[in-house]
Amino acid sequence: MSVDPQLLEILACPCDQHAPLQPAARPDGGPGLACTGCARVFPVVDGIPVLLLDEAVTG
Repeated sequence: MSVDPQLLEILACPCDQHAPLQPAARPDGGPGLACTGCARVFPVVDGIPVLLLDEAVTG
């Protein structure tokens, strides 16, 4: 996955917990970012994290 490490340091989950995100695979095998608090996995499209709760899946 190609998310800038500096960007990854400041990103947080948009849910109420605002927990940090870490690189993870989505259930469909695509790249994603997993929330360390709520276990949602957000897609990464062309290196850009899509941090919309409606787009996340539970990992």
